[in-house]
Amino acid sequence: MHFTKVTVFSICLLPFTWMVWQAMNQLLGSNPVEELLYQSGGWALRFVLIVLAVSPLRKLTGWTTLLRFRRMLGLFAFFYASSHFLVYFLLDLGMDFSFVIEDIIKRPYITIGFTALVLLIPLALTSTKGMMRRMGRNWKKLHKLVYLIGILGVVHYLWLVKADLLEPLIYAAILLTLFAIRWFDIKIPLVTFKKKSCTGQPGVSVVSDETA
Repeated sequence: MHFTKVTVFSICLLPFTWMVWQAMNQLLGSNPVEELLYQSGGWALRFVLIVLAVSPLRKLTGWTTLLRFRRMLGLFAFFYASSHFLVYFLLDLGMDFSFVIEDIIKRPYITIGFTALVLLIPLALTSTKGMMRRMGRNWKKLHKLVYLIGILGVVHYLWLVKADLLEPLIYAAILLTLFAIRWFDIKIPLVTFKKKSCTGQPGVSVVSDETA
């Protein structure tokens, strides 16, 4: 299990490693700051969608493995969202808080994106098992904010893009699909083959959401 966690952690870190490598080797194109904003923001949204996909995947297939990594995936969503903001604040605005406040007030897509980042903070701070025990039922209530964060992330991207809307619309479609699976309780049993029985014939089991 430890090896699996390390593997998943390493895979989740690959996009950040790739961005750093590109920056060090001047491979970010004519506008490196914009490219870093695009990549870090894109990965933040993807990880939010991956987190939102964990429960629907369990409903559809009965596969529970991803549940073990949901908190890690959520922390990586916060990590990439924070990286996105830091690129914006440090490299784009030159660490000028007045520009940040001005952008939040005047640009709706900045307001939406900043709100999503702020909402991610309490989720990241309460992601430990200790906080889960101390908060009890309130922990689940708090972490339902991830639904709103997903919506805000997609809207932020849609309002940001001026010409090619294909990618943000794909993310919007994915988000709507995930919500539909949750709301309408769609289930597709996963057929798995057990080891051969004593008769030599393979056994078949159907794993549904209730038995997962």
